[in-house]
Amino acid sequence: MATEKLSTNSYRHVLKYTGIFGGVQVFNILVGLVRNKFVAILLGPEGMGLVSLLNTAMNFISQSTSLGVSFSAIRRISELYESGDRIALERYIGIVRLWSVIAAVLGAMVCVAAGPLLNVLSFSWGDHTLHFILLAPAVAMTALAGSELAILKGTQRLRQIASIQALTSVLSLAVAIPLFITFNYKAIVPVISLTALVNLLPPLVVSNRNYPFHLSFSRTLFAEGSPMVRMGLAFTLAAMFTSGSDMLVRALLNQVSDLNTVGLYNAAYMITITYSSMVFSAMESDYFPRLSAINHDNDAVNSVVNRQMEVSLIVISPMLACLMVFLPFFVPLLFSGKFLPVVGMAQVAALAMFFKAMSLPMAYVNLAKGNSRVYLLFEAFYAVAFVLLVVSAFSAYGLLGAGYAIVIAHVAELMVIYAYLRLRHGFRFSSSSLRLSLFQLPLLLAVYCITVTTSGILYWTAGITLTVLAVGYSLRQLQNMRKT
Repeated sequence: MATEKLSTNSYRHVLKYTGIFGGVQVFNILVGLVRNKFVAILLGPEGMGLVSLLNTAMNFISQSTSLGVSFSAIRRISELYESGDRIALERYIGIVRLWSVIAAVLGAMVCVAAGPLLNVLSFSWGDHTLHFILLAPAVAMTALAGSELAILKGTQRLRQIASIQALTSVLSLAVAIPLFITFNYKAIVPVISLTALVNLLPPLVVSNRNYPFHLSFSRTLFAEGSPMVRMGLAFTLAAMFTSGSDMLVRALLNQVSDLNTVGLYNAAYMITITYSSMVFSAMESDYFPRLSAINHDNDAVNSVVNRQMEVSLIVISPMLACLMVFLPFFVPLLFSGKFLPVVGMAQVAALAMFFKAMSLPMAYVNLAKGNSRVYLLFEAFYAVAFVLLVVSAFSAYGLLGAGYAIVIAHVAELMVIYAYLRLRHGFRFSSSSLRLSLFQLPLLLAVYCITVTTSGILYWTAGITLTVLAVGYSLRQLQNMRKT
């Protein structure tokens, strides 16, 4: 079985779906750039800081109360779909939907109850409790959307997922811009809620077309869903660490500085971490189900992880080189001249994405093997390291220090995950993975050195030359992969 599955884990397959979801993410990012440009002009850094605080709070509550259904359900749905047992599949989908409704109600209640606490943690001035309370519908809709997407992922509706992502991106833009133009700051909470609604409706319509929505609150279904929830709780805790660390960093920056600083930090984070993550967009939808199918075969897992890692490195390395060189041009274009102070932070933080391209494929191994506690432990380690490093580095060196801290946190995460997989499952980097990383990492470090030590003609000549070299090397490797 592992041998058969491995055919779907070829370079061609990985490239195909990385390309599909990466292309969608590029489109989504372009749409997001338009939205962020309007927000930056209309609301400024302070407005973007407020949007960032509210969004991270909503994401934290949503992930904390989701019971992990949107992720843990994928594995079992995939198994039932592959078995061809339509009746069992529809029954399990009913269980998933039941628990997603429970998660939605729970999330909304927690959001309302936690409003005063979130206000105290996030703001040293004013009363924004009502803002947090009014996010409750968005939290509930996010939980429901997650379960419907899980159904589509588990039943391998990958092209439909890609189409949905593109559609929701356009609709979100169509909703946000008129409201921000008309109501300015007052539109922030309504935009977040309407965006959640837009993210819910398309996957709900598509999944309901294939598997009609039926809800039953029987004790039997509750019981049958408990293994999914137990696994999901570990993932929920891991997500809490991740989103909680993001929220905590922004809240602490607001406490020690101001909303303007939060807005600048968020802009740099968005440019590097969020936008670069488009390379990883196929992992949850395509890579994780494939990895889960062969999780008992360590040799097959080793091969699949390395192939995913290689494709990620090949795609992201020239992107990061280009990003670092052209950031002084991109930042005013994407936001406004007020955001130029983020250039230094964003340039160094871009390096973190190189290490994430190596660590993320490995991180999924523990989930695929059912080692949810280990996965949780790693996420907790990263979250604590991230908060401590970023806040302390910002206090000492400002935004640039925060950028270096993000890189250090990702390097530490990579080292810890690799050490565990090496000792526990015999994981090894393939020769091609090592060759790629040993060529591209020094190249990216050279690009960064140029950005901080040169200016004028020398900056652009050397920077563009190295970027072209990175692009050429990646194109050559892609050609070799297509032949494999």
